[in-house]
Amino acid sequence: METIKDLGTYTLTAMLENSVAKFAERPAVAYVGEEPITYAEMGRRIARFRDLLHSAGVDKGQRVVLFGPSSPSWGIAYFSIVSLGAVAVPLLPDFSAKEADACIRHSGAETLVIATKLADKIPDPAALGITRVFRLDDLELLVGGIVRDAGESARTAREEDTASIIYTSGTTGRSKGVELSHKNLAFTAIGGQFFQRINKFDVGLSILPMSHVYEFTIGFLMFFLNGACVYYLDKPPAVTTLLPALAKVRPTIMLSVPIIMEKIYKNKIVPTFTSKPLVAKLYGMPLFRVLFHRLAGKSLRRTFGGRIKFFGIGGAKVDPVVERFLKEARFPYAIGYGLTETSPLLAGSGPSITVPGTIGPAMPGVELKIADPDPATGIGEVVARGPNVMKGYYRDPELTATVIDKDGWLRTGDLGAMDEKGRLGLKGRSKNMILGASGENIYPEDIEFVLNQHPFVAESLVVEGEHSSLVALVQIDEEKVAREAGLRAERAAAHEARPDMGQQLHAMGEAVGDAMHGAMNGMGQALQYKREEIMNEIKFFVNENVNRMSRIDRVELIDSFEKTASQKIKRYLYSIKKSLSGGSRGNA
Repeated sequence: METIKDLGTYTLTAMLENSVAKFAERPAVAYVGEEPITYAEMGRRIARFRDLLHSAGVDKGQRVVLFGPSSPSWGIAYFSIVSLGAVAVPLLPDFSAKEADACIRHSGAETLVIATKLADKIPDPAALGITRVFRLDDLELLVGGIVRDAGESARTAREEDTASIIYTSGTTGRSKGVELSHKNLAFTAIGGQFFQRINKFDVGLSILPMSHVYEFTIGFLMFFLNGACVYYLDKPPAVTTLLPALAKVRPTIMLSVPIIMEKIYKNKIVPTFTSKPLVAKLYGMPLFRVLFHRLAGKSLRRTFGGRIKFFGIGGAKVDPVVERFLKEARFPYAIGYGLTETSPLLAGSGPSITVPGTIGPAMPGVELKIADPDPATGIGEVVARGPNVMKGYYRDPELTATVIDKDGWLRTGDLGAMDEKGRLGLKGRSKNMILGASGENIYPEDIEFVLNQHPFVAESLVVEGEHSSLVALVQIDEEKVAREAGLRAERAAAHEARPDMGQQLHAMGEAVGDAMHGAMNGMGQALQYKREEIMNEIKFFVNENVNRMSRIDRVELIDSFEKTASQKIKRYLYSIKKSLSGGSRGNA
């Protein structure tokens, strides 16, 4: 395990030099199915691109936009930028053209490194003030020219120098440029080893965007720091690409967001143990549930390649029922909590110390406390202080002052409590809390966890309605509904196609046509009937499982929710006015 003693200073330049020298012949990065390049070769490619950037006129302190999906060349480009003393401005690959435009203008960048597949999102770089364009695919210069000899392009970075400006398209509104220093990122990469040690024989499979600080710091820098190898998908993660990749790479370490494991649990695990009445009855008993989950855990570990020892989950709160399954299944999951503003890790737990319902202790060197806790519940806003807290929001000192006080404490906006062992537990976002009619605090996330246990609910969001009412916006699992409706339609069609004994048969073609028409009509009617039935069922289900103050007044159906890069629903986009004006299909 590499520490600050090995690096000497909390800079990414020191990390680069240490790893290239110490792990020269170890495999570093590759696409799945390809031979990895070594750390020595990665170092040469970083030096080459750094020289090219310098020759094209990029200097210390200048902003360089990095826009592309995760890949071996992404990490090479990043280290080239920061070891030159310039500032990397990573953009999420799913940013729209409008979002990318706004971020580039705000950053004041003059240099763009972009993947070919995203080029159409920035059709006119010059209009945004960009004078140099490099292709991320092969790290070649496309626009601009050589203005000076390469010379000595390396610059010595200081710990307080800005390494990245990261624009977040979050759940609370417009993107903000989070300014992170070399020390912010290097400190977190080193400190994260408190929860999980990584060595040069570890292998990772990356499925999240490197432009998100969670994947970048934990899923790239921690690996690079310790000479481990990371593989990347050359296509978006889907069943057809992910399963073969898991079989080939057989990762020891992976990072994920909660929704991935939640879907596995809901769509694969639960149906397995509830499709047959006898098994379902046994599954309802705690002892048998644990035994069944142990069996499922063995199968899940095989699916992930058989070597997985750390499956990190971060980016959003984990469904307690899903976490209970992972614990009982003895699947080596780990929980992490933090913000882009904290580079990102604040607290967490390794696979051996996870406690369902809690995050875990603070990362060493980080201070956590609960501000203004409720005397009865101990719940208050989580605030943090430490070397991983951002320098501030880029070009926005007023906004920075609203979240970081004069003593360096960062307001996270998250509500939580600390237990007697110093483990942090989260309750929800302070901005999401709803004040009930009688003045009680209602946490919509708690209600959503219950909603998401319903077999037909894919995802949900609870918002405040008129007169302090609660409304559940729900995206249903269309495939499950269609299967249920199909069974109803088949029965109806069979009945329609069966003639009465005294009735004369029509011509064969007409009979077939009538039967098909009846089946289609029956399917449509059954589907509509099923939707209405489900909405009433969902309302009854949640209200039976929450306290009186948290009962919902109606359910509205949403086609799909807009999400952030970490797959959190963009709450600020949803309100009762929005749901009534479009996107919903009814209410109960």
